Amino acid sequence: MTIDLWIGLLVLMVLFALEGLIPFYAPGPGRLAHAGRNLTLALASGVVGALLAPLVVLATEVARQQGWGLLHSIAWPGPAGLIVGVLLFDLWMYWWHRANHEIRLLWRLHRVHHTDPHMDSTTALRFHPGEILLSTLLNCLVILALGLGLEGLILYQSSMIAVILFHHSNLRLPARIDRLLRLVIVPPSMHRVHHSQIPTETNSNYGTLLSLWDRLFGTFRLREDLAQIRFGIGRYGEPEWQRPRRLLMLPFRE
Repeated sequence: MTIDLWIGLLVLMVLFALEGLIPFYAPGPGRLAHAGRNLTLALASGVVGALLAPLVVLATEVARQQGWGLLHSIAWPGPAGLIVGVLLFDLWMYWWHRANHEIRLLWRLHRVHHTDPHMDSTTALRFHPGEILLSTLLNCLVILALGLGLEGLILYQSSMIAVILFHHSNLRLPARIDRLLRLVIVPPSMHRVHHSQIPTETNSNYGTLLSLWDRLFGTFRLREDLAQIRFGIGRYGEPEWQRPRRLLMLPFRE
């Protein structure tokens, strides 16, 4: 396994344990079954990601050898280039996430992630394989356009998986710590709003790693009564629709 997967596995285990000790929402009796369903879907998506991983590595190598991309044309010095590359890739991820909500075809795939009625750290891994396929192929083009190196990609992916597991988690944080984190990264308070059934809240807080982009592009949204949020999209939250096989077929349903 790659370093980002090891980091993700470690963070997931720690968060899942903490969710049982200091949860924000009272965990239901089917917590392990819920995790099992999400991880089954994650496994299917992981197979797609693993098959396409050589293509992603090839994109970084081609960009390096050919000198393609914005980072090569500006010739940033080492550490600065790494930081700028991570920032620009996170900016791309903001717009990709936003597109998944605003373009109907993409939403058909992405809504699989949003139909989880009980959000916790395992929800961060609940994606349809079709969405992983499209995002990975587009990521390769963005890597070429930016000239992002393998080191920058690994740094971004390692940071991203830790943060998305964290901001999906059912973890109770002191309000002061959450506010401080919100100045830089996307904390649970922001992302819980994003998973609300209310459309104006679902269509906000698109940030993956940094909260900066939502503030900059006017999609930043908070609410005080987080405990009252109802997760999902208002449909397909029933137990029969939470089975992995039916979630895989969900994009093909009107």
